[in-house]
Amino acid sequence: QVQLVESGGGSVQAGGSLRLSCAGSRYTVCMGWFRQVPGKEREGVALIYPAGGSRYYADSVKGRFTISQDNAKNTVYLQMNSLKPEDTAMYYCAAEVFGCSSWPTSRGFNYWGQGTQVTVSS
Repeated sequence: QVQLVESGGGSVQAGGSLRLSCAGSRYTVCMGWFRQVPGKEREGVALIYPAGGSRYYADSVKGRFTISQDNAKNTVYLQMNSLKPEDTAMYYCAAEVFGCSSWPTSRGFNYWGQGTQVTVSS
């Protein structure tokens, strides 16, 4: 079992920055960030494989968001810069112990955080 605890959401004006954190209770092969707005499917934002450092991003956030890890703390971060109103969503951390081949879909991810709201105003 893996517990994930997120923090760092909030409200910011367009062009601003936020950093999300996700602390895991144990090591996992991969960890990712998803986001969801009401009425839409949860979408993958960024993914990292902590052991090798491989990173993947949704096209909509490339060049603005950066995913990173602190392996000693089993923690993953999402640095979000140049935020836009369309980035407004509930952001969720997710992890898997065997692999994340289903990313950017949320299928196959069995471990989820509670979510943290990000609101970007224009």
